[in-house]
Amino acid sequence: MIHIKKNQKDNLELSIYRYNSSISSYPYMKSYFFQMEKVKGKMLLDLLIQVKKKDPSFSFRMSCGQGVCGSDGMNINGRNGLSCITSVDWLIKRNKKIVIKPLTGFPILKDLIVDLSSFFNQYQKVLPYIIKDQKDIFDKRKNIQKVDSRNQLEGLYECILCACCSSSCPSFWWNEKKFLGPAAILVLYRFLLDDRDHGNDLRLRRLHDHFSVFKCHNIMNCVSFCPKKLNPNKAIRSVKIMLLKHIFKKINKKL
Repeated sequence: MIHIKKNQKDNLELSIYRYNSSISSYPYMKSYFFQMEKVKGKMLLDLLIQVKKKDPSFSFRMSCGQGVCGSDGMNINGRNGLSCITSVDWLIKRNKKIVIKPLTGFPILKDLIVDLSSFFNQYQKVLPYIIKDQKDIFDKRKNIQKVDSRNQLEGLYECILCACCSSSCPSFWWNEKKFLGPAAILVLYRFLLDDRDHGNDLRLRRLHDHFSVFKCHNIMNCVSFCPKKLNPNKAIRSVKIMLLKHIFKKINKKL
């Protein structure tokens, strides 16, 4: 329940970032209070839904509620994560106040909803789909993949594009139009390793610059904040090596 007094003992305070440009030019934090015994065993998303029912003006993104769609990424007590798989019990062990803010580094549209255009623009640059040679376009056989080749994609294909990693990356904040970001490079590496794909040369040629991949400075926030426990930094290091080999190969051909 939200209808309880602020000073009542053992209440959970949910402090949420609120912003609506059509009403005010300034954001503010608004608190909602829950009886502690009513929130045990719940996920943070359950509380946000209750807030939405009480205050219809509150806006946030959600879809599947199972940690698969990635739409409810937000900053929770200073850490990026998904509200649908964040346990309230785990949060209140540390503090009886939960602070919710939108993902860092993106323009805020309303409350917890951010504009992810720059994130998906960078994602599209890596050509995130299977590219076949011209001679294979009309091949009606299935793209059968060996087990060993498929196993190489473990830890890469699971990315749900929640933007939690890119939002935590200072390099992406500073160069969102030039640096691809951890999520996009993770997806890039997934296709570079796929033996059914023939687009490696095309993808790597598009990245011959100082920013797209090499602006990663190994801060490792992307690894710490990934809700799927993936390792974008490892993928970035591997792509850097592949890209350097590709560049040197092109240089040697010219010599």
